[in-house]
Amino acid sequence: MLARLGARLRGVAEAAPWTNVYGLARTVLACCTLTTLLASETSTLFRPAQGIPGYPYCDGAPYSLFCVVPLETAHALAIVILLVAASGWRPRYTALPHWWVAVSFQASATIPDGGDQVAAVLSLLILPIALSDGRTWHWQRPAGQVNPVISLVAWSASLVIRVQVAGIYLQASMAKLGKEEWADGTALYYWFGDPQFGIPGWASGVLQPVLASPVGVTLLTWGTVAVEFALFLGLVARRAARPYLLVSGLALHASIAILMGLGSFALAMSASLILYLRPLDQPFAWRAGGLPAARRAVSRLVTGLHRPMTARNGAARSLGKGDVAGEEA
Repeated sequence: MLARLGARLRGVAEAAPWTNVYGLARTVLACCTLTTLLASETSTLFRPAQGIPGYPYCDGAPYSLFCVVPLETAHALAIVILLVAASGWRPRYTALPHWWVAVSFQASATIPDGGDQVAAVLSLLILPIALSDGRTWHWQRPAGQVNPVISLVAWSASLVIRVQVAGIYLQASMAKLGKEEWADGTALYYWFGDPQFGIPGWASGVLQPVLASPVGVTLLTWGTVAVEFALFLGLVARRAARPYLLVSGLALHASIAILMGLGSFALAMSASLILYLRPLDQPFAWRAGGLPAARRAVSRLVTGLHRPMTARNGAARSLGKGDVAGEEA
């Protein structure tokens, strides 16, 4: 048995976890916080509230980016950091700033939601994978030999992430059954009728007849619980079953985003599902002209911005020496 366990560990250590699977999850995770910051002004995200002595909240989070830097500057800086992290450039160097922004926003915003909390936790748990990723872009294929010790550390982080995500869905499904409205199958009738989180007007014509039907609303309510519990079972599901669970989970959160307006939460949970149900050693096969082309475009942009700066610096040094030829260059 020990020999089989050792052979299994060697097989895991020789497989590189640094693929575009975790890269896509990092991008989606960064977009969770990024979209919130882009779509909201600081006066909306950081405002007075009962029980909060000041804003942004810094009493329990003196390390927060929004506490150590002036608020408007921190808002702009956070957007830049998340844009770079979402692009996939140098994950080894952008992982820590990404986590700092995510945990700072979750700690200092007046009313963070569940998606912000998930983003803060996942951006922390993903650090062992990202910090050991020496690629220029997290969309690239792994290159060179794999260090077995570093690989095992990264795979261990992946396992911790999977256990964490499984726990989220177990708690979500079991907690619902403790509520009378979920147990009797009527919860979504009340949620979709809520003036703040209810269904939008364009969807009411389709969903109202379903919600008015005892069978329809029961199937919707219990179906949500069943999908969440099935996602928990993804922790022990065979690889062949995981793609179906992944599609089901993504569809669930997409419907929540569309019908209830919880977009950032859907992005955070979509990133979680990718890390949870898509094996890291099974990279996505992008179509030609897709993300690789986008990565090349970003690379050309960075190079184009770098060259004029290098030229200006070279000209300045030459002018300092009185070299006219250097000025013309």
